[in-house]
Amino acid sequence: MAGGLKEVRERIKSVINTQQITKAMKMVSAAKLRKAQGAIVQVRPYADRLNRMLSNILSNLDGSATTSFGKAREVKSVLIVVATSNRGLCGAFNTNICKEAVATINEKYGKQRRDGQVSVLFIGKKGYDYFRRRFRDLNFVTDHIMVYDNPAYENVSAVARILMDAYSSGKYDAIDVVYGRFKNAGTQIPTAEQWLPVPKMAPAAGTVAKKTKADYIFEPDQQQLLETLVPSILQLAFHKTVLDTQASEHGARMTAMDKATENAEDLLKNLKINYNKARQEAITTELGEIVGGAAALEGN
Repeated sequence: MAGGLKEVRERIKSVINTQQITKAMKMVSAAKLRKAQGAIVQVRPYADRLNRMLSNILSNLDGSATTSFGKAREVKSVLIVVATSNRGLCGAFNTNICKEAVATINEKYGKQRRDGQVSVLFIGKKGYDYFRRRFRDLNFVTDHIMVYDNPAYENVSAVARILMDAYSSGKYDAIDVVYGRFKNAGTQIPTAEQWLPVPKMAPAAGTVAKKTKADYIFEPDQQQLLETLVPSILQLAFHKTVLDTQASEHGARMTAMDKATENAEDLLKNLKINYNKARQEAITTELGEIVGGAAALEGN
């Protein structure tokens, strides 16, 4: 019985230590979340508005103005950008993003996968860890994994420029980005979006597509505007996906650590009850042995 009590005491001590770690991780994630949430809340409306404007402009071009980023072509080679975190302990956050990426590859680019023309670029180590253990038929691009550690605009936009050059040169015919869209601390939405070619503006739900073109006034001319504006908007949109993923990661980890702390508290309660029961049984047994020994002595 003494051995059992010692084992329970060690388990209680271990759970208390684990609970202290999960509490500390929750507090750290909460602090990081405030910063990351502030960044994405500031960038998202601006980026979304620019994306809509870009899609609308490319849908209404006329004359000789053109940009390769808006021209859809036969899709032979595909690149999927998977943005995940570098660390775990954030629930199913990274796994859900990877599953969304796999679903996009299978449902949207099944033919290209069978032809061996699907490449996956990773931003963040957890996505690479997931894919390298499960898929041998995909081409992995690991040059930019560590960009996730320092998602400053200049670092992320440099990756975006490399991808735009690869698209313009014909290396890839389509580039999709899969990331975790931040909604709130408890909700992160795995999202797959087409980055290149820029999707054309679709009519709103329940409305009929207009046959007339939007009356834009371009200053300077359309071509010069496209050459300057389109790359900038694409880089900002790419940066937004990384910021979204970072905010989502911290929210997911904070939620996971909060739940782990609660589970540790429940486990502690059960262990303490079991410890008290075992201790009471040990005391009762010892008392019984003492009484029995005294009775035996009196009998002699």
